[in-house]
Amino acid sequence: MTLAQGSIEGGNPLLNMAVFTAFVIVTMIVVFRASRNTKTAADYYAAGRSFSGPQNGTAIAGDYLSAASFLGIAGAIAVYGYDGFLYSIGFLVAWLVALLLVAELLRNTGKFTMGDVLAFRMRQRPVRAAAATSTLAVSFFYLLAQMAGAGGLVSLLLGIEGDVGQGIVIAIVGAVMIVYVLVGGMKGTTWVQIIKAGLLIAGTAVMSAWVLGKYGLNLSELLGSASESAGGNDALLNPGEQYGGSSISQLDFLSLGIALVLGTAGLPHVLMRFYTVPTSKEARRSVVWAIALIGLFYLFTLILGYGAAAIVGKDAILSAPGGQNAAAPLLAQTLGGPLLLGFIAAVAFATILAVVAGLTITRRRRSRTTSTPT
Repeated sequence: MTLAQGSIEGGNPLLNMAVFTAFVIVTMIVVFRASRNTKTAADYYAAGRSFSGPQNGTAIAGDYLSAASFLGIAGAIAVYGYDGFLYSIGFLVAWLVALLLVAELLRNTGKFTMGDVLAFRMRQRPVRAAAATSTLAVSFFYLLAQMAGAGGLVSLLLGIEGDVGQGIVIAIVGAVMIVYVLVGGMKGTTWVQIIKAGLLIAGTAVMSAWVLGKYGLNLSELLGSASESAGGNDALLNPGEQYGGSSISQLDFLSLGIALVLGTAGLPHVLMRFYTVPTSKEARRSVVWAIALIGLFYLFTLILGYGAAAIVGKDAILSAPGGQNAAAPLLAQTLGGPLLLGFIAAVAFATILAVVAGLTITRRRRSRTTSTPT
């Protein structure tokens, strides 16, 4: 997810900065408090296996729901309607794979990483080398997207222009993440994910209720208004706006579906969450809670996406800095002015911080466990 330079007209950069800073301070306090009980490798890399299923499920939701999920999917629905919502469906269905085929089996091994699990049954050196290579490759490119998104998002909301300004923002985000991981370990990172998930779901719930309230809590009225805003041809309500226009686009959609459904089960920063609970039963509970929270969030993105299409308008979204990724911030500004925009901006920024923290500890743990076989 990358956002164009510029700033949203009518926003308050000082307010946005204050909310960003408040979030970092609060989460930093939580991380330092969590670090007091980190004494062993199991405490640092697996949080002492002390989190319950509901806590870990909330943290999984926080780790999984990135800025791309919040800004990207809401924007895709606002611009492409039905086809944009297919992202939400794919991401949610992917968790059935994790629940039925991955969670319990991983937790039953009692290991630290996927490399440990595979090496338990196979030759250690080639398996660990392959696992380390894939983890570092996935994490590296995922981190690039998240860090670029952090620079673009903050530049958009604070009015910071130029490559130098974005580079400074990215460096600051990276420094904050290093402190999170080095000081708090998995326990501190998990609490950051829980806080972020709570903020994200609460923020999207407030905006969704606000949008539905403008249409008498009638989803059909909202969908009809979005369709009229897009030209009145039901394009946003039917498939084919983005995919299906040609054989190539149909192949693109098939490829996207496979990647969404199967790719989630291989995300290293999601897999490692199954080791922070004490039993395989709690691992299953974690996934059930994660499915419930993630499913609720994606229902909110449906309302936010069509709400942005109806209230802000597709043309205004595409002409704004950041294009379709600006749909949710523009909707927040239209509904609640600079104050709600500042809160939603902080929530979006929190999603980036939390996901980067999870990816960072994954990379650190991978380098540790590949050099010290279990």
